[in-house]
Amino acid sequence: MIVRIVGFFAGLAFVSALFVAFVMPREKGEVAASVLFHAEPEPVHFSFDNPIWGKYDPAQLQRGFQVYQEVCSACHSMKLVAFRDLEQIGFTKPEVKAIAKQWKTEVPTFDEKTGDAKTRKAIAADYIPSPFPNETAARAANNNALPPDMSDLAKSREGGAAYIHALITGYRDQVGYKNEKGQELLKMYPDAKTPPGLHFNPYFANLNIAMPPPLTADGQVTYADGTKATVNQMSTDVSAFLMWAAEPKLENRHRTGIAVVIFLIIATLLAYGSYQTIWRDKKH
Repeated sequence: MIVRIVGFFAGLAFVSALFVAFVMPREKGEVAASVLFHAEPEPVHFSFDNPIWGKYDPAQLQRGFQVYQEVCSACHSMKLVAFRDLEQIGFTKPEVKAIAKQWKTEVPTFDEKTGDAKTRKAIAADYIPSPFPNETAARAANNNALPPDMSDLAKSREGGAAYIHALITGYRDQVGYKNEKGQELLKMYPDAKTPPGLHFNPYFANLNIAMPPPLTADGQVTYADGTKATVNQMSTDVSAFLMWAAEPKLENRHRTGIAVVIFLIIATLLAYGSYQTIWRDKKH
């Protein structure tokens, strides 16, 4: 009897605590600057956006690879993409072999006789090598920040290709920066000034990013197909390429989805026709 009474009051105390924690009004704390001034990526049209008919544009992917090769590969690895995978976006076998052979970072290997570390020219079967031998070297070259691998970047970040495009083009002058409500950052948060060595970017999670603006001027890359290389064009192309790198089977998935939908429609019609035939003379 005593145990039941104690249990009852213990349960009552627990329920009361939950009520106070979740129902009773609480004082509102100060909203963090990273929450109030974080910007969401604006919509960007890509050829692969449509969940059914979306397809990659090979020309755009090749331009995007060129931007990665000439700009991004200086800091970012792409360890899940092999050179021979580039044939999927329209490069020929000889072109892939040439790209691999001319890659500025050689593939680490070792001397079979002495065991000494050395490097060699890449071949088509190699994965795109990292520009740094290890994480320590990568951090040392980037103010202790570790550049993320770009193989699946577009799938591991909310917003995908649109987020990457926004981040690349989203560097702003922090002084006078306002959010969508017109509130000025440094007036509301004087201590939120971007630290030395970082760069203000409202599309980044905490507003300050270690990576300097990668694309700073039109014509930074000279496209092989003659397309005018504006900052917006280059950022759109490399975002599309990184989406392909993260999901190279997207078109196959779309085709499979269409086939499944057609099959389900036909199966439903056949099932309904069978139902009408079998139960035609039955009262139900």
